Amino acid sequence: MNEESKSDAARSGLLPAGLGDGLPPDAERESAIVARLTACFAIQGYQLVKPPLVEFEETLLSGTGAAMSPHCFRLMDPVSQRMMGVRPDMTPQLARIARTRLKRSPRPLRLCYAGEVLRVRGTQLRPERQFEQVGAELIGAASAAADAEIIALAASALDGIGVKGLSVDLTIPTLVPAIAESLKLDPARLSALRHALDRKAAGAAEKALNGAKGKAGGIFTALLAAAGPADTAMAALARLELPKAAAAERARLSEVIALLRRALPALTLTVDPSEARGFDYETGVSFTLFSRGVRGEIGRGGRYMASGEEPSTGFTLFMDTIVRALPAPKLARRVFLPAGTSADVAKKLRRQGWITVAGLHKAKDSRAEAKRLNCGHVWTGKTAAALGKGT
Repeated sequence: MNEESKSDAARSGLLPAGLGDGLPPDAERESAIVARLTACFAIQGYQLVKPPLVEFEETLLSGTGAAMSPHCFRLMDPVSQRMMGVRPDMTPQLARIARTRLKRSPRPLRLCYAGEVLRVRGTQLRPERQFEQVGAELIGAASAAADAEIIALAASALDGIGVKGLSVDLTIPTLVPAIAESLKLDPARLSALRHALDRKAAGAAEKALNGAKGKAGGIFTALLAAAGPADTAMAALARLELPKAAAAERARLSEVIALLRRALPALTLTVDPSEARGFDYETGVSFTLFSRGVRGEIGRGGRYMASGEEPSTGFTLFMDTIVRALPAPKLARRVFLPAGTSADVAKKLRRQGWITVAGLHKAKDSRAEAKRLNCGHVWTGKTAAALGKGT
């Protein structure tokens, strides 16, 4: 192949930034993990739904979907001449399904999903623009027990597939706004405060509150200092004198933690009461899942209003991070079957757990052909013989 042909071949394989091909064996591994996760959801009563990849813009980005508008690819439908969007997140789609197709189904609805999403741009931690989401939603339930169930479901499913060192970081994105409302902060000051708290900058938070009445600065500084292990954080929060709405949020979080302790006593729980980044439409107790030693979050979720009507809670898991969190699987046993090997032999080997790769023509050297096709064994006519390192 000359240099010009090589260059043409390279260009033909070029993909847009943030998009990539899933190749063997990674694609197969991810698919198997997705199947195991949705099976974990199913045995706890969560039924699988499969929304479309593309929807009309006004339905895809309404309600909870409005927060995802900046992340959405848009295109014109040549049939209806209406604008459509490629889903950047699947939770709003499940809210739509609950509001329409499953409107008459008994509540609470327990639904789960798995599918690809596409976003306009990636982030520093997740540069991929297309990735697989797997998740579950509990729609039509307002209790703390529902919050605890969805968190426990995510944690138990991840534990079931072998994710180690799992921790759950809990937060209440509505806590800071509840305190700020009691202080009657203007929008500009609230925005500056929110930005400072997101950066964990106590000094900037106090500066944003300059001139506010009461002990406001002390409350927000205490919120930042309270972040840490759940028991320590909740003890620190309990010492704060909070306005009525914020105190109710604190009590709710305390109840959820107590329920989780009973359900999964070994689960590591932390609390960050001022965290709000990434929780675009959550209206209550929210959470992020991490695995010790793995870069980035494994998933996140929390309470929201489905279609602005039904109290709901759910989570989304990110398959790229989950794959990194799991140990590499053992290599599958692949055996090369020389051309002419009987179908009965092939069936028997597959029943025994082998992956069979059939030769399509008579090879001069079956062992060399097996090696060329990435097989560790070759069928000799009597047994599956290992190739060995020196083969």
